[in-house]
Amino acid sequence: MLKKIDIHVHSVLEKGCERIPNGEFTTPDELRAMYDQIGVEKGVELPLVSPEGQFHMVSNEEAYKLATLYPETYYWFCNIDPRCGHNYPGMDFSHMLRYYQSLGARGVGEITANLYFDDPLVLNLFHHCEACGMPLTFHIGNPGHDYGLIDEIGLPRLEKVLGMFPNLKFLGHSQKFWAEISGDNDEEKRAGYPTGKVAPGGRLPELMRRYPNLCCDLSAGSGCNAIMRDPAFGYAFLEEFQDRCFYGTDICDPRNITNPMLNLSQFLDEAVEKQYISKTAYEKICRGNALAILEK
Repeated sequence: MLKKIDIHVHSVLEKGCERIPNGEFTTPDELRAMYDQIGVEKGVELPLVSPEGQFHMVSNEEAYKLATLYPETYYWFCNIDPRCGHNYPGMDFSHMLRYYQSLGARGVGEITANLYFDDPLVLNLFHHCEACGMPLTFHIGNPGHDYGLIDEIGLPRLEKVLGMFPNLKFLGHSQKFWAEISGDNDEEKRAGYPTGKVAPGGRLPELMRRYPNLCCDLSAGSGCNAIMRDPAFGYAFLEEFQDRCFYGTDICDPRNITNPMLNLSQFLDEAVEKQYISKTAYEKICRGNALAILEK
């Protein structure tokens, strides 16, 4: 089976303050051992620079060092909090983005600031990411006491920005994103990991068909669950959107090695073996789509 490229991982050079209740991020040696066990070649280190949800923030500089010291294990994205710098909608983020691009950053994220998708500060960040040609990974949250960009059921604000920035590649992630795969989404379902058959009329497939700049980060329990909860639907979704689905893990802790989210690797391997998805789709999702971003 193909060695996969993980579009979403969090590591640190040295352990720090524990992330209550989730332990601490992996070190390079810990992640390498986990990757070898689940068949992953390399992952994209995503810095965490916003205070929401964090006990140990990971800087752009640390992400760059990880990729430099352990090139066999890491690519990296840079990250920018929309409030940083001068904290106003005219902040020139392109200056920062081009600097990190020069150091090898191939995208931006994971954006976790608890601001509305269409907040002027966020729109300014999207504008500069688009201008610099850098794809962006986002997390969706609720307003207050949460982390991630804020949107309602049906993702109206996400749709607004997809139309505003047609040349910006958005990589969607989190429970509130993936719950929209099903037409029966509600507040309870979007807060967790819904089970059972995917109902027709999901907002996510609709947005995927309408906006070619929307992509899917398959990482974490949210992405894995969305694809695996109804295998027949999952296979069809992967096949239809094979050019815009990216394998990922969201490993944050060495103990994640027993987390069911890591079963996605085997699920994809078995899907192509049993011809539930095409070999072409499998190769794109497992590594081809990621390499098109990372090795350009």
